Amino acid sequence: MADTRKEFMDVYPVVTEELLAHLRSLSIPQNAMDWFKRSMDYNVPGGKLNRGLTVAATLRILKRDTPLSEDEIFKANLLGWCVEWLQAFFLVSDDIMDNSLTRRGQPCWYRQKEVGLVAINDAFILESAIYFFLKKHFKKHDYYVDLIELFHETTYQTELGQLLDLITAPEDSVDLSKFSIEKHAFIVKYKTAYYSFYLPVALAMHMAGVKDEAAFKQAEKILLPLGEYFQIQDDYLDCYGDPETIGKIGTDIEDNKCSWLINQALHKATPEQRKTLDENYGRREPANVRTVKNVFNEIGVEGLFKTYEEDSYSRINALIAEVDHPLLSQDVFHTFMKRIYKRTK
Repeated sequence: MADTRKEFMDVYPVVTEELLAHLRSLSIPQNAMDWFKRSMDYNVPGGKLNRGLTVAATLRILKRDTPLSEDEIFKANLLGWCVEWLQAFFLVSDDIMDNSLTRRGQPCWYRQKEVGLVAINDAFILESAIYFFLKKHFKKHDYYVDLIELFHETTYQTELGQLLDLITAPEDSVDLSKFSIEKHAFIVKYKTAYYSFYLPVALAMHMAGVKDEAAFKQAEKILLPLGEYFQIQDDYLDCYGDPETIGKIGTDIEDNKCSWLINQALHKATPEQRKTLDENYGRREPANVRTVKNVFNEIGVEGLFKTYEEDSYSRINALIAEVDHPLLSQDVFHTFMKRIYKRTK
């Protein structure tokens, strides 16, 4: 695993230099070059990198009977970095929309000195870099258009999830009657599951020469529930996780987020508890946050999550056991499950 991570990290300076060389060819002033590099280095390579690492790992499983060439390994890792560039685009944008303080253990990019709302344009540039890489390295491949369409479709799906998230739970208008378990499921599926779980595997499938739509559908059937489980873990960790471990200060309560925890609490709350949640959720004062967490504890939300986690583990493993497509392997999905089951960050 350490070798594959190093292999992945070694690709980053290569592809960033490609982008910088392209900018030099456009005669971009040096101060803009410096800004661009600083934005990339601050926002792209941080985090756990699980999404990016998954592409090459999946390709190795799908082509386990044929050793990968150096070119295949490089291109699989490059696609992994494209996923990380997409992730950076989403996170820079999301932090601005949520007025977040920290990301990955450091101040959010838009909170850096002299950055501010220039970060909006930085996010756009991060997204555009994906298509620079695809054109440069994959234009001659027969699956080039498939890659472009997959990234466009995944971006669209994620933005739809973000839209519902934002309009269901605006920070300046708290109305818990807008929340529902069904809305949360839609937000999770579209905002997280497609780009975090389906996208990396589908990219590897295209590289492996998979053309059968049924194979992609079977992968999607497992990967979306995995993504739901992952996001509900995130909701749980936002409230109960250690900020030093997860790399950020959880703000879902203050941000009026339509999270799994609040939906479970609303579903089980007594009239008095519901009144307390209505009066305190989405407020930024520490006392309001503590009051909400006290209600969560009274209802036993933490225990509800533990039960959900075990149920999801059993249900998803049952789905994995049903994989019988000749172009897929159960190991692809078991790898994901082992990585996220009972994670703490």
